[in-house]
Amino acid sequence: MLLDTPIDSHTVESLAAEMVISATFPMPSTEIILTENIPGLGAEADVVKVRRGYARNYLLPQGKAYEVTKQSMRQLDNLKAKRAAREAAELNEAEDLARRIGKLRVVFTLETGETGKAFGSITAQDLVKRLKNELGNEIDRHRIVLDHPIKTTGEHEVPIKLHHDVTAKFVFQVKPSKEEAPAPAAEPAGEVTEKARPHKKRTQ
Repeated sequence: MLLDTPIDSHTVESLAAEMVISATFPMPSTEIILTENIPGLGAEADVVKVRRGYARNYLLPQGKAYEVTKQSMRQLDNLKAKRAAREAAELNEAEDLARRIGKLRVVFTLETGETGKAFGSITAQDLVKRLKNELGNEIDRHRIVLDHPIKTTGEHEVPIKLHHDVTAKFVFQVKPSKEEAPAPAAEPAGEVTEKARPHKKRTQ
């Protein structure tokens, strides 16, 4: 369990004790109303069931949830409105970022040898770093759909799942670090002129 704010040693000891107890005896659960989006658990206005210790020691003190009461149930409409506003903002942000990615014209350099054979590759992390440099946005590399590192030159298109409703297309060029040495040009075929042979005098 990761906490957003530092906790004192007493709280750490209490959490550790609860973890030991929960490993031996199943802990009772309780229903709560989430007040913000928590990955893996739910979003605003969701009524979820969690371990009582998790709710009491983390979610409720951090203001991430309400206990289910008649009074808190009246807050559902406000929480639903908050959730809708957040989701709309996230969608707009993803759409804007997708447009900016689509306008990029960048070139990657692939490490190659004299014959053009690739010794290096371009990975999802390389794409993340380049996008950060170009746009200033930090994109989770797991959102980049790249099954294998890129080891070929030319134009490439890589999808990026920015949102469950928005997928950007990152199009870029890959050029070799060393241009393949051109084959030596054949000498132009010139006209072969036969030298005039000297005429021998005829003897009488």
